[in-house]
Amino acid sequence: MAMAARMAEGIDALPLDRIDVSNPDLFHDDTVGAYFARLRREDPVHYCAESAYGPYWSVTKYADIMHVDTNHQIYSSEATLGGIVIDDALQNGGGEEGGISFSNFISMDPPRHDAQRKTVSPIVAPANLARLEGTIRERVARVLDGLPLGEEINWVERVSIELTTQMLATLFDFPFEERRKLTRWSDVATAAPGSGIVDSWEQRTNELMQCAVYFQNLWNERVNANEPGSDLITMLAHSPATRNMPPEEFLGNILLLIVGGNDTTRNSMTGGVLAFHKNPAEFAKLKANPALLDSAVPEIIRWQTPLPHMRRTALVDTELGGKTIRKGDKVIMWYLSGNRDEEAIERPEDFIIDRARPRQHLSFGFGVHRCVGNRLAELQLRILWEEILARFSRIEVLAEPERTRSNFVRGYVSLPVRLHA
Repeated sequence: MAMAARMAEGIDALPLDRIDVSNPDLFHDDTVGAYFARLRREDPVHYCAESAYGPYWSVTKYADIMHVDTNHQIYSSEATLGGIVIDDALQNGGGEEGGISFSNFISMDPPRHDAQRKTVSPIVAPANLARLEGTIRERVARVLDGLPLGEEINWVERVSIELTTQMLATLFDFPFEERRKLTRWSDVATAAPGSGIVDSWEQRTNELMQCAVYFQNLWNERVNANEPGSDLITMLAHSPATRNMPPEEFLGNILLLIVGGNDTTRNSMTGGVLAFHKNPAEFAKLKANPALLDSAVPEIIRWQTPLPHMRRTALVDTELGGKTIRKGDKVIMWYLSGNRDEEAIERPEDFIIDRARPRQHLSFGFGVHRCVGNRLAELQLRILWEEILARFSRIEVLAEPERTRSNFVRGYVSLPVRLHA
């Protein structure tokens, strides 16, 4: 507590114009929350003039984030303006010769966005989720039953990555024995040099081109199939809105679906274990009443906030929170901060599995870009915790997690745990 108090004093003494919440180290060290708290109190629409990503606005309050997220006529997602991440280099491949730039439907505005999103949405329609439930449960049971009791394991590697990668392979009808390629491509797509995942923009480009070639071969197979399947690649290949996409747009949409289906669920699977470890009374509450999973699952997703931010670009001069935002300005919605806004969420720093309004969070975004796979993510988490409760009395966390060095994916490299029957 003393260290936390000293840290808070240091942050409070920092001039506001020196605060740069985009620094990936703050996410790697899990110290960014104190900076967000100060911005919410003193400067909820905050201009940072100098950062590794250039000047940008931070939007840190729930209501202001909702305003930006639901007004695409003012705040654009278009890739040509910078897309959806604070790091322009992730959009343009480092801006170097040989870099790779791609677009996808999340980095489009309506109406193009709407047509492409509609193409893939049937994969997560209620009827298809009902069909997937048995497959998900069978795989969760198999993975959990294969874990040793009383021995140290890395939960991230053995459970979170494995389960989400199996799900991705199913959604794409991807060769199951090669499914770990999907994990790697997901990590590379959101990584910049210095992240510990890729060493250079050239390496990132080369690996993503390998992904493009692999999926182009699958596309060619599916588009010529006598009996079209119901997987994501087939949907893209046969829809009028997507079947004639240029190569960079095809790769962009494939990577969007890989990242969307992998990083968010995978890191919530680990974040939930960590949340219950830090809040044992909540785990006892859940064991006593497993029906609380209906509200516990969205609370895990809020508490974790797998994607800390989304970026928009102002299309016109506008005003937000008493500040004038100019056309062309980079505007960052910090979902992680909005999910800790005490004006919108009661006791937001606490993990409470029986909240009255558990889905009042920003982790899936809002407006036209609300996460298309949100119900699938919740289904996977619900089944995982149902099967955990059926097998283990507790999951003992043995050490602090190793977190990813990223301001876009709030993730984990490792979480050492021991399982107890």
